[in-house]
Amino acid sequence: MSVRLIEERLRGYGCRSAVEEEQALREITQEILLAALGRTDFFGSAGFHGGTCLRVFHSLNRFSEDLDFALRTPDDSFDLAPHLAAVARELSAFGFQIEVQDRSRAGGALRKAFLKDDALGRLVRLDYRPSTGPLRKLRIKIEVDVNPPAEASFETRILDFPFPSSVCTFDLPSLFAGKVHALLCREYLKGRDWYDFVWFTARRTPVNHGLLSAALDQAGPWTGTGPRTDDKWCRRELRARIETLDVPRLREEVRRFVRPVELPSLEVWSREFFLAQCAKLA
Repeated sequence: MSVRLIEERLRGYGCRSAVEEEQALREITQEILLAALGRTDFFGSAGFHGGTCLRVFHSLNRFSEDLDFALRTPDDSFDLAPHLAAVARELSAFGFQIEVQDRSRAGGALRKAFLKDDALGRLVRLDYRPSTGPLRKLRIKIEVDVNPPAEASFETRILDFPFPSSVCTFDLPSLFAGKVHALLCREYLKGRDWYDFVWFTARRTPVNHGLLSAALDQAGPWTGTGPRTDDKWCRRELRARIETLDVPRLREEVRRFVRPVELPSLEVWSREFFLAQCAKLA
């Protein structure tokens, strides 16, 4: 029954390639993981954020790979392992054979784990199954920030697949603050960051400047300087970043995370386009 539930969900994606089927299966697995976490006390102490949060709860038109969380208050003693064990038990009811690799480091601010499965692809009916060779393992990374910056705001969202479950998430201004921090501080180019930036600015989403200021003070070029951001500050710093962008490289990086119907929109990307979007910060 659980496998049929996944197959029905998969058919709703209307996949047209093996890549799209793989992305859809990963996303379905992400939702089951979130629902399983919702059956533990995990969301009593943690909030969901990042690209997958935007995808699952705000209909962002791109796929995402990882599940990112941050504790609501810092706690160096937080242990991810019991939650992973509960998730693995829940997933087994859906035909998964989960391999859990806990990569957390003692004393580190991030608790990291990789969940891998190569059983579901053998159970679920796939239209684009490879004719030769084994199916790739589904692989999802989970990260929990146990020493998060202050002033994030949270809200409760209800996930209704595969069963109703309550999920604590960052609100949209806090999600945007996290994205601006990534745009200004990430040491490598990531097209998905700029795709999400366009999504936020198109909706005139405000930035949670309290959270952004705290995050910049904690990590990146402004560490320890006590920055106090506002929209004007963000426009100035983002414009400087945009002037250095390798736009074709950004476009190529994000291409595999969007469906073919979205690809023409990427051709609009240019430095001038991003500058125009930056001007939409109120």
